[in-house]
Amino acid sequence: MQVRETPPFAPVLMESTRAIGYSLEAAVADIIDNSIAAKAGKVQLFFFPVDDAYVCILDNGSGMDDAQIDVAMQYGSKSPTDMRDASDLGRYGLGLKTASLSQCRVLTVVSKQGNTIIGRRWDLDYVIETGKWSLLVLDEDDLEQVPHIADLKEQENGTLVVWQNLDRLLMGEVDYEKSLGRKMDDVRQHLGLVFHRYLSGEAGIKRLEILFNGVKIKAADPFLLKKSTQAMDTETLIIRGKKILVKPYILPHISKMTEEEKNQLGGKEGIRKQQGFYVYRNKRLLIWGTWFRMMRQGDLSKLARVMVDIPNDLDDLWTLDIKKSHAIPPAEVRNNLQIVIDRIADKSKRTWTFRGKKETSDTVEHIWTRLKTPGSGVAYEINRDHPLVDQIIADVPEAHTKLESLLRYIERSIPLNQLYVDLNNDEKIENDTEIEEAEMRKTLEQMLSAVPNSILRLEMLERLEHTEPFCLYPDVLHDLKAEEES
Repeated sequence: MQVRETPPFAPVLMESTRAIGYSLEAAVADIIDNSIAAKAGKVQLFFFPVDDAYVCILDNGSGMDDAQIDVAMQYGSKSPTDMRDASDLGRYGLGLKTASLSQCRVLTVVSKQGNTIIGRRWDLDYVIETGKWSLLVLDEDDLEQVPHIADLKEQENGTLVVWQNLDRLLMGEVDYEKSLGRKMDDVRQHLGLVFHRYLSGEAGIKRLEILFNGVKIKAADPFLLKKSTQAMDTETLIIRGKKILVKPYILPHISKMTEEEKNQLGGKEGIRKQQGFYVYRNKRLLIWGTWFRMMRQGDLSKLARVMVDIPNDLDDLWTLDIKKSHAIPPAEVRNNLQIVIDRIADKSKRTWTFRGKKETSDTVEHIWTRLKTPGSGVAYEINRDHPLVDQIIADVPEAHTKLESLLRYIERSIPLNQLYVDLNNDEKIENDTEIEEAEMRKTLEQMLSAVPNSILRLEMLERLEHTEPFCLYPDVLHDLKAEEES
């Protein structure tokens, strides 16, 4: 049996791998992964959209020597099956090259360690001309022409990645400057989300600062942790001796969110489309807004989000792709996640249905009651036993029939279709906001004034402690009870 070596033809392979499917924001994130692996605490992004447009990514990581930079520029420099450092966000040894050249035709990498500065360059047109893997080694004159080389020189260590001849990035655009500016906004949002745990300085990982043309990128917390509730205790799954952590959260009701928070949580797609699992690999967000086909994206589960932390040595089980933007949970993980889905979906439904008020007991007397009809449908009725209804009937007995007719007309005229549209659009419905304490106190005082003696007034206040919406104002009720008892 004969063996023949058939190395890939450099121009064809390099041009082909440009079509892997990187978006601009995913490509930039892939470069920052390398900065994190190099222990960088600061990454600066520079975008120059006019004339000889370029993109620069500068970090203050450990930098590279001659041997390391050659390996970094080599295609397939590290096997995906190799053991990696726990903080390493790479996998295939292709990210730097494929991510960069998916956006440009000239990739320059310059690295500094102490007083030594070295540079390498892939120029696709030169590779086509030579027909070989012709990696350019930059001399001092070449280095001086690299954008932002002065910024690198000011640092003790670090690496500068420069994209030039941005053919893919600007392909089909008439107004290059406007187009690049719009795409840069997408990059800001993407990085704020993907690296939010690094940007916020979460315990156990080194804090990262990312500056975009001199302006710091803010962390975009997709769980709104300061307001959300953790639906269940953290689940720990053990796969091949490695831990996968699962933390389910329920977002607060839409009426409890500011416009900024709603934009942060949903962005252009809306909160409904961003529900589901958020899978992190070494605290870096990989995939989000999916239930992995284990549940439909419904309106009643729109507030449910599940944080899943996986280590980098289980990549093969999740079939992680080169772009680190697609993964499929293995069967043993899916089985456990299904249990989480069933429990969190119910909690999200309750939060949404009850306007963000956590219902922990059926002893609360609600204004509206939900009834099953004989035809397996659902009907909503105003609670006829509510204290306000009782008091109106007691004050004006002859109005009982007219009041009953009015309540029935209200029940049958609920604008359900329009409400569905508004809620799907994540609109804040103004009459879904809480009543001010002063207004509630005035209402209660009016109700109490119609009650003949203090004993009955105290009994009414005790009943109202378990009646919606009065039970939401315990301080007001306590003050009124104290006044009656004094």
